[in-house]
Amino acid sequence: MSDTKDTGGNSGGRKPLTVSRKSSGTVKQSFSHGRSKQVVVETKKRRAVGPGGSSSSAPAKDAPKGNDTLEARLVATAKKLGITVDELKARQKALLERKNEVAARAKEEQREKEAQDRLRSEQEKKLQEAKEREEAEARRKAEEEARKAEEAAAKERVDRAPKARAKSAAPADSPAAAAPAVDDAPARSGGKRKSKDDRDRRDTQNRPSRGGGGERRRGKLTISSALGDDADRQRSLASLRRARERERERRTGGSEQREKVSVEVTLPETITLQDLAQRMNERVADVVKFMIQQGEMLRGNDIIDADTAELIAEEFGHTVKRVAESDVEIGLEGEDDDPKDLKSRPPIVTIMGHVDHGKTSLLDALRKTDVVAGEAGGITQHIGAYQVKLKSGDRITFLDTPGHAAFTAMRARGATATDIAILVVAADDSVMPQTIESINHAKAAGVPIIVAVNKTDLPDSNADKVLTDLLQHDVQVESMGGETQAVKVSALTGQGLDELTDAITLQAELLELKANPSRHADGVVIESQLDKGRGPVATVLVKRGTLERGDIVVAGSQWGKVRALVDERGQQLKGAGPAQPVEVLGLDGAPDPGDSFVVVDTEARAREVTEYRIRSKRQVSGKAGAAARASLDQLLSKLKDGSVETSELPVVVKGDVQGSVEAISQSLDKLSTEEVRARVIHGAVGGISESDVLLARSSNAPIFAFNVRANKQARDLAEKEGVEIRYYSVIYDLIDDVKATLSGMLAPEKRETFIGYAEILEVFNITKVGKVAGCRISEGKVLRGCGVRLLRDDVVIHEGKLKTLKRFKDEVNEVNSGMECGMAFERYDDMRVGDKIECFQVEEIARTLD
Repeated sequence: MSDTKDTGGNSGGRKPLTVSRKSSGTVKQSFSHGRSKQVVVETKKRRAVGPGGSSSSAPAKDAPKGNDTLEARLVATAKKLGITVDELKARQKALLERKNEVAARAKEEQREKEAQDRLRSEQEKKLQEAKEREEAEARRKAEEEARKAEEAAAKERVDRAPKARAKSAAPADSPAAAAPAVDDAPARSGGKRKSKDDRDRRDTQNRPSRGGGGERRRGKLTISSALGDDADRQRSLASLRRARERERERRTGGSEQREKVSVEVTLPETITLQDLAQRMNERVADVVKFMIQQGEMLRGNDIIDADTAELIAEEFGHTVKRVAESDVEIGLEGEDDDPKDLKSRPPIVTIMGHVDHGKTSLLDALRKTDVVAGEAGGITQHIGAYQVKLKSGDRITFLDTPGHAAFTAMRARGATATDIAILVVAADDSVMPQTIESINHAKAAGVPIIVAVNKTDLPDSNADKVLTDLLQHDVQVESMGGETQAVKVSALTGQGLDELTDAITLQAELLELKANPSRHADGVVIESQLDKGRGPVATVLVKRGTLERGDIVVAGSQWGKVRALVDERGQQLKGAGPAQPVEVLGLDGAPDPGDSFVVVDTEARAREVTEYRIRSKRQVSGKAGAAARASLDQLLSKLKDGSVETSELPVVVKGDVQGSVEAISQSLDKLSTEEVRARVIHGAVGGISESDVLLARSSNAPIFAFNVRANKQARDLAEKEGVEIRYYSVIYDLIDDVKATLSGMLAPEKRETFIGYAEILEVFNITKVGKVAGCRISEGKVLRGCGVRLLRDDVVIHEGKLKTLKRFKDEVNEVNSGMECGMAFERYDDMRVGDKIECFQVEEIARTLD
């Protein structure tokens, strides 16, 4: 017996799922495609409880017992829920109705979905049919056009055939022979003229049928029909299009050549063919074709010089304007300011002096902040730029420069970007080397100097000695009849700070510092670094105009749109006016410190300027490389002569800011000599990456990390490859380590010491030993293994080493003056009686770099 149940209203003709009961515990399931499955089931009887509490499926004899049990369960459940039995039955009834409603709604949604699917499939089918009809109509139109074209061509051939045969059969001057030309040929071959029906039949055979190309529409293609003369080929749509274009040109009298427009072409020193074609409004293919005709096989991206480009432009009928490549920087900084637009601006003050003389501490006292605690080793490693607001409301911009000898270039940059230089000299230390260097930088920049004698609170301070020592370097203070202001201060106690700010304000008033804030900003890059979270960050000092967010800035060979402006306190600014230092975010790279920056109008101008500067820098580096190669050639020639031997220490330098990397590189260059030198193969800003480790491994170079660290991947790779990474936070520690390493690479100094003379009395030839000289020690002594020179008539014949020293038959270590001995040389035996032997010792003394 088999029970069949329709699931879901199957109306698509699919085979329904059937359940067949084979036995009481086994059910056979039949699926579509003839599949079936035996399933073991457990059948249980279920009592359906209606509203009245009766079970319709239970037998009559069990009804009272079942009703009692059900009533008991209902009572227990009602008690548990805290409601009556009637309320519980009402809830069950509502729940059953809700369940039926959900099932009915689901079935209704299923039917709606199936109806939508059928409607969607019908719409897609209609769209597909419409698309196929459009394609068929397009094909039919194309075939109709092809058929018409072929009919026109066949008609033209039929019209030309009689005239051609008449022209070939009759003479050109016989008009009577032209008329029967069509019928003469068959008359001569067969004797009878063809009738009009025959000619019509022939024309009908030659004329294509209206069905669209008779022979082309044959169902079967044979070899004979394909290779025969009567085989027609279906023309493509492109061929028909070209034919229509030619017909149109023939009707209009040929293709009219477009009128040439002469333009003025601006030519730099070098240009690519593609760029030249764009400037001439010509096709690149035409320019390349012209060059090929001239015998030059060039491509569109090949570079030509200005002379060749001028010849090409003139050949194409254009005028030429020659410009230099450096002209892109003309007018970059804008026009000069109108004196009416100038307004007073804060002075820019640079604090300079020797290391540990209290420059940063003095600035801290002015700013009421503590920057010294953040400096490694208590020294300033890079330029800090700050703006201080005085009690009077005036503002002063301070630049704090390093005092260590390695930061010479940074002090020079600070002097050139400033209005006033404050020379800090410690009262207990007086004038030192970097103090003298700071004076020279300030004088070279032409800025006035204010002397701040610091540490006057110390018991051993002597401010008068400082002012007297400055006279030796042409710095004459007011108390000694000069014009230079001098203030005694103490950064620790705050003594003299007000006098110092008054002196700065007075000097600024004498200078009459003014700038125009209502123009595009320009200025100088003080420092730059690569921040991991913010990208390239440049600390700039605005000299003119106002720098705002969104401005397009060119800084050296880098450019970008200003995304954010941050002051020294970390606050976001909308704009930065004249003499204000800010951090600029948004550049595409870290510019070099000391580079000027300027705001331009468009990104195209910014790219043009930076590309020119990058090319110029490459040319300079190429020339420097050529000079280095030349010096290496000279070095190689010296090596061949044996006059010099050079050892090289390659290093990779990574620093926190560009100025630190520059200072380290310059300091290592100064340590180099003719024999040893340290070469920075790569110096950049930012943390140590895997590429740095790979470069160091390939060059057998250590990595010097200054205030930066290596990431985990770089550390693991360095341990694997055996690359040494050294971390430093103070620059002179790094320089001392490199200096010690280079000193170890120096060849030791050889010092020769004379020990004695010996005179050859007799020469003996001993088997298996060679020649042995019997000598008497005339002066000093002789040691075994010492160096010897053989002198003949006071001329050195041989220089070598003593191999054997014997006294009678015994080997001895030393023979003193007046004694006789036997001596033999290493790999030399041309000794004669009367020759003199000079004995000496060579000591090796370790050398160090000064």
